Amino acid sequence: MNEQPDAKAAMATDTDRAQRGIQSIEVGGQLLRALVHHGRPMALKDLAREADMTPAKAHPYMVSFGRLGLIEQDRASGHYLLGPLALQLGLISLQQADPVHIATPLIGQLAQQIGHTVALAVWGARGATIVRTAESPSPVHVNMRHGTVFSLTHTASGRVFATYLDAEVVRRLLEEERQRQKQRKGAEPAPPPGMPAVQPLPSWSDFERQLQEVRDHGISRSDGEVIEGVSAMAAPVFDHTGAIVLAVTAIGPAGIFDTAWDGEISRALKACAGTVSQRLGAAAIPLAATANSPKPER
Repeated sequence: MNEQPDAKAAMATDTDRAQRGIQSIEVGGQLLRALVHHGRPMALKDLAREADMTPAKAHPYMVSFGRLGLIEQDRASGHYLLGPLALQLGLISLQQADPVHIATPLIGQLAQQIGHTVALAVWGARGATIVRTAESPSPVHVNMRHGTVFSLTHTASGRVFATYLDAEVVRRLLEEERQRQKQRKGAEPAPPPGMPAVQPLPSWSDFERQLQEVRDHGISRSDGEVIEGVSAMAAPVFDHTGAIVLAVTAIGPAGIFDTAWDGEISRALKACAGTVSQRLGAAAIPLAATANSPKPER
């Protein structure tokens, strides 16, 4: 049966209305955006200016937001700040935020953009571990497998985690790896063709200098340390507490992989990691970047 013209018109109107939304809510939302952006209590006139409206127009919105608990007003100064409902919404949002879930669709886009394989690594029981991959669109690329564990000291992903994890934890892990390497010394066969020889572990002071380089540039890089002719870069993702939760890692053939600190791959990785960090509620400059800096060797 064909639908009547009036019914079709009503459906079109409903769809159009749904797409338009409610303009007054969107207008009032600019006031909440201003509070969030500045991160401090604000006077009505300053809020109104940020939202491009007059104080007289802004005031009714603030009254309604106050009744809902989205904002509250300081009795002494008269300034407005986010209220208890806004706090509850924020906490619930943070609880529901899954770093891997948020980052997964972004690394597919990133792989297409830079033309190299991109992976997500989390910190697991054995170290930085791949949990997601997006293959390069190029016919010449490097594969990474789920479950692969990166070396703490000789990979871009390992070093980016080591830079922002607690320094004492990293120092203990380095010493444990040193003991394991001593036990294996002389028992391991020669590396196969194309694989570099097992590299000695750095001293703590040498490793500290490497981590400071990562901290200075906001990204880690590796050239042929695990496989000759293969390069990688890794950028950190932080949560709302400033703790590192992911590494976004790109890997590719050294001949076509740009490892410049300010190159295209570096900028794209940091932009992707920054987007995920922002969605997780991270501050612009994570506290972990300074608070967990390694302590010098005594």
